[in-house]
Amino acid sequence: MKALVKAEAAPGLVLQEVPKPEPGPGEVLIRVLRAGICGTDLHIYDWDHWAAQAINPPLVVGHEFVGEVVEVGSGVEAYYPGEIVGAEGHLVCGRCRNCMAGRRWFCANTRGIGVQQDGAFAEYIVMPATNLWAHNEATPLDVAAIFDPFGNAVHTAMQFRVAAEDVLITGAGPIGIMAAAVSRHLGARHIVITDVNDYRLRLAEKVGVTRAVNVAGTSLTDVQEELGMKEGFDVAFEMSGHASAVRQIFDNMAHGGRIAALGLPSDELAVNWQELVFKMLTVRGVYGRQMFETWYQMSVFVESGLDISPVITHRFAADDFEQAFEVARSGESGKVILDWGGADVH
Repeated sequence: MKALVKAEAAPGLVLQEVPKPEPGPGEVLIRVLRAGICGTDLHIYDWDHWAAQAINPPLVVGHEFVGEVVEVGSGVEAYYPGEIVGAEGHLVCGRCRNCMAGRRWFCANTRGIGVQQDGAFAEYIVMPATNLWAHNEATPLDVAAIFDPFGNAVHTAMQFRVAAEDVLITGAGPIGIMAAAVSRHLGARHIVITDVNDYRLRLAEKVGVTRAVNVAGTSLTDVQEELGMKEGFDVAFEMSGHASAVRQIFDNMAHGGRIAALGLPSDELAVNWQELVFKMLTVRGVYGRQMFETWYQMSVFVESGLDISPVITHRFAADDFEQAFEVARSGESGKVILDWGGADVH
């Protein structure tokens, strides 16, 4: 089968023939239909410091996908050939305290497809049946393909109540934009998203943010004044990993404000501890998705009218992966989808 492979410890990826995987007991063979390019995939392609430490070539990359069940291994009864499924890309150990208590998203021994083991940029992938999610038949394949990052957005946005609250989101990447869409769906009052990329800010406007702010030229203090806000933001989602964004959050939170942090900084960040204490802020780190409550929530949100399709801006055939990665890296895109074959039957 064809697969996109990190073949050696150097920049670039190679589309090449690799053996088709076979499902073992408790596993399912899936024909990949669509796959999304993630920032992680860009790091692996570029072979930066993180990738060099985390990746052991050769490796089939990619972790955001939707596909069709082709074959089930022995002991699998919940899925059938022809079913459209996604998959939780975090593989947990099942043996640690958190796994045994049913808190699998807290597993300290998590392995990721496309990072620690072969992933989804391929014609076929094998996954444990326990990691699958059956999609609603009405969900478009392109939308189903990005349930992984959509889950990051939902998991972050569900950390705190946002109904009737004022929400600040720093970082207008696809996950930040989807978190804004979720916040709007859940009834937030004002949703302000910040970035320095005007393309991404215009994209955020399509999901109903109150203000999309380029902080290179506009002060959040002025934005609050324009909106009639008197005490700061109630809830914030940090999606950028930039020190300046973290400072902006701390400076603009209301007393008792709640912060959910998903963005990963490249270096250690200095935190204004006095502001955290005197404002009585709550800061919560967020990683991945809650298995599988977040998947249920995503499906319900889409079913009830939440439209994340505006964040999908480009689609390429898998053979055109070089162009797809170039667009994804450019900053002039939202989510970029690779088509591995198969018409959208929904």
